[in-house]
Amino acid sequence: MAPLPHSGHPAVEAYLTEGYDRVVGMSSRFAAAVCARLLRLQTEEGVAGPIAEIGAFEGRFFIALAHALEPGEIALGIDIFEWPNPQVQDRFEANCQRHGIGPERRITIKADAGAMSPVELIGHAGGEKLRFIHIDGEHSRAALSKDLTLATACLAEGGLIVLDDMLHPGYPTLMVAVQEYLSANSGIVPLCIIDRETIVGATKFVLCQRDWFERYQAAMLTVFKEQIWPLGADFEPHWCLTLSLDTRLAEIT
Repeated sequence: MAPLPHSGHPAVEAYLTEGYDRVVGMSSRFAAAVCARLLRLQTEEGVAGPIAEIGAFEGRFFIALAHALEPGEIALGIDIFEWPNPQVQDRFEANCQRHGIGPERRITIKADAGAMSPVELIGHAGGEKLRFIHIDGEHSRAALSKDLTLATACLAEGGLIVLDDMLHPGYPTLMVAVQEYLSANSGIVPLCIIDRETIVGATKFVLCQRDWFERYQAAMLTVFKEQIWPLGADFEPHWCLTLSLDTRLAEIT
């Protein structure tokens, strides 16, 4: 098995080691480490600004992302905060505070992202476009399509869109929405697939602007060299990296 990649942030490493499993959620530690390192890579490439998570729930993944930000950058947590009960927002706020993400570092937005306009979302971010958007909202084709449209309109130059629960056996039609989106948005391409850690910590897709693909991939070949599955992912005709804790190839005898 490949090791977890180093996130590049001491605060993220401490949270992944000591706090991640104490926050209720369904995202994997592996994906959190990869995404935190991608945020650091963005910083190294001169990409700065706010980030957002659609579907923040109780904050497990959100906290990891927020710890990966630079001083002065803000994280937006968006959720209807009604499931499984309205107290989930209180738990989100408490978890953030407990694990070092104070109110000066985050903005909590109780809203349906699917009903939000780009102007509204950018307004919540202080007028800035977003450099990183994690989509983990309602798992339906219609909702994902709306979230992708919103994210694309709000994405900064060099920004990344991360899609949760891709290829999950419980949500097989989400991939249809992604294919339709990629066909309609030729300027956006898959940057990498983050393989699932378990069926609960499912696969994520990372998307980027086509003009940034080669730039990011060149750095990722070094940064994630121990986590790269050799055959990659074929999106026909686009090819991208697959990052996994299990990089073996099948033995053919």
